[in-house]
Amino acid sequence: MARSPIWKSIADTLESEIGDGHYHPGDKLPSEAVLAARFGVNRHTVRHALAALAEAGTVRSRRGAGVFVAARPTDYPLGLRVRFHQNITASGRAPSRRLTLTETRAANAEEAEALHLDPGSPVHVVEGVSLVDGQPVAVFRSVFDAGRFPDLLRHVVAIPSVTAALAECGLRDYTRASTRLTAELAPAVMALALEVPEGAPVLRSVAVNVDAGGDAGGVPVEYGTTWFAGDRVTLTLRPEDGR
Repeated sequence: MARSPIWKSIADTLESEIGDGHYHPGDKLPSEAVLAARFGVNRHTVRHALAALAEAGTVRSRRGAGVFVAARPTDYPLGLRVRFHQNITASGRAPSRRLTLTETRAANAEEAEALHLDPGSPVHVVEGVSLVDGQPVAVFRSVFDAGRFPDLLRHVVAIPSVTAALAECGLRDYTRASTRLTAELAPAVMALALEVPEGAPVLRSVAVNVDAGGDAGGVPVEYGTTWFAGDRVTLTLRPEDGR
């Protein structure tokens, strides 16, 4: 009977140990050198085994950091009030973000229409990466009326929550007026930020948040686009608050 390749045996062993709870979601696996010594093989063989586990979605590689057990998909409710930090914290996991851009510029036609502004009006733009237990799950871009929230960027940089930053600007509550979902494939730059292969599936959410009652008649306060890694987030719909 033909023998299984050694790399496959190593992959099966590691997968079994992960399944048995020896390593938990987010845990870092031993280094290639340590695994090579453990199994009595060269690092190329270990690398082959880890690549197979990554292809199966069992582990993920972070450049310069190592190989980690992939976290389970995160349930992300969509309703009248969509709050990243609150949603993730409620699921028992740790939210964080990495800002990549904060700037004030002229609104393009799409942004101006969504925010009910004149074309070319100044807007604040916040871009970054949302993480759950240290793993990137989404890339986001949020656009706000700079005339209404002149100090918003200062608060966004200082406070790890857009909701809290808006509260500092006097907006105590806002609700979701609309959400549009479409499927896409991750281009190279986005794939790098999400730590997924180029061309991996992502789900794009385009949303408008308003400050009056949560219906389309409210005053828009945020025009946001989020690209979720397809295998890391489960978007769920819940009954509307109070409806």
